[in-house]
Amino acid sequence: MKYHRILVEAVIAGIRQVMYHESYADKVLQKLFFENKKWGARDRAFVAESFYDIIRHYRLYEFVSGQANNTNVIVAVYFQKKYGNLPEWIQLTEEDHALIQRQWERSQEIRAIRESIPDWMDEMCESEIGENWDREIAALNEEAKVVLRVNTLKCSIDQLQDALNKQGIESHRNPLYPTALILEKRMNVFRLEEFKKGWFELQDASSQLVAPFLDLKPGMRAVDACAGAGGKSLHMAALLKNKGQLICLDTESWKLDELRKRASRNGVDLIQIKIIEDQKTIKRLYKTADRLLLDVPCSGLGVLRRNPDAKWKLSPEFMDEVIETQSDILEKYHKILKPGGKMVYATCSILPAENQEQVARFLKAHPEFTLEEEKIISPADSGFDGFYMGRISFKL
Repeated sequence: MKYHRILVEAVIAGIRQVMYHESYADKVLQKLFFENKKWGARDRAFVAESFYDIIRHYRLYEFVSGQANNTNVIVAVYFQKKYGNLPEWIQLTEEDHALIQRQWERSQEIRAIRESIPDWMDEMCESEIGENWDREIAALNEEAKVVLRVNTLKCSIDQLQDALNKQGIESHRNPLYPTALILEKRMNVFRLEEFKKGWFELQDASSQLVAPFLDLKPGMRAVDACAGAGGKSLHMAALLKNKGQLICLDTESWKLDELRKRASRNGVDLIQIKIIEDQKTIKRLYKTADRLLLDVPCSGLGVLRRNPDAKWKLSPEFMDEVIETQSDILEKYHKILKPGGKMVYATCSILPAENQEQVARFLKAHPEFTLEEEKIISPADSGFDGFYMGRISFKL
């Protein structure tokens, strides 16, 4: 493997920003690309792959290096293990190489190091998930697939796949995910003309199951109460066939601004966007919705494939706070639903404490609601993100 020094140094600088200054990986990479516009596609691919691989396995490479916080050596260990050689300007002694080999062998015996996660997270997830945790964390350390969701308001999946094929972009389908195209190779899909025309959105296959789980029908009044930038809102709009009313709420105005742009590109015109300023915003909607989506804030443990830096930003204190937030949202927002309506409680977490246990507590406190169905999506079994969704009906 031949290394270009400017690229390796960019990877090292990016790693330091994420690991030592708590910057978000996607933002750091975006900035690196913006500041180095002359990099070609292969350069960008090398930087992105190395950057995310090291963040994903940072604890492992740090342990193997035997030098905590020495980013140069940690990155060197990664290149040695992945490509079998080092950049020529990075020198390691025979003693260094012997230490690396001994540490590598030791690392494989300790799951939290082998899979690169904090000890507290390993203990918590083993307690919650049991023996399946080994499979799940191994799967969550794999690279995420690039998955598109066809926008059926503008084209069919056949049309989109055919258009991509003509550009040499290979994809395949999975019958379990009727609106998904899974790309065979990673690429920047946002430069494609089909994206600019609103033919598709980037959305993991597991996430594409949430909107259909609501059992939407054209003409309904639906509410997405934690809409964010609107990935699931846009899918809901397509399932409603742009007929009816879809109210999208969030506490962050910048996310809703992004939703406005995406809705325009997608040809969606039934959406009403409201920022949650206080509890009055929610109360005005009480007993008005046929369908309610509560895609609540969560740990994000089901999406570590695409957000590997999250494992270094989470904490036990945050877990306690987010579980309390989820419970609070369920208690306050369920009143938006009118009798006879249905709501879906969803997270991108794999922990029962954030999922089944939250729903069970809610149902115990509110016997007028019934659990119709729940889905627990395993990253190990599905090959995609980990998700939970429970559909709850409000008895007439």
